[in-house]
Amino acid sequence: MQEQILRKIFLGFIHIHILHHAKKEPFYGSWMIEELKEHGYNISPGTLYPILKSMETSNLIEKEERIVEGKVRKYYKITLDGEDILKESKSKAKELFKEID
Repeated sequence: MQEQILRKIFLGFIHIHILHHAKKEPFYGSWMIEELKEHGYNISPGTLYPILKSMETSNLIEKEERIVEGKVRKYYKITLDGEDILKESKSKAKELFKEID
């Protein structure tokens, strides 16, 4: 039970993390897996790619295909809707962390 609750909370953090990096510069999935790992999130491609697809369907990020070393690589960048969500999420997180700190 406790693990399921933490997983839901961490998934929200992962979404914010994705939006943050998608705003800085386009990224590809395996890079994001490594980035999240540096912050203690052990996430598999089977978890990340459905999150990215869901965020794309919700118009928070958009995908661009590029040819890299002869292979198609999908890069993700933030949309205007994603920027709005990121801004609101950061505001709410700052407010919450001030209260619970």
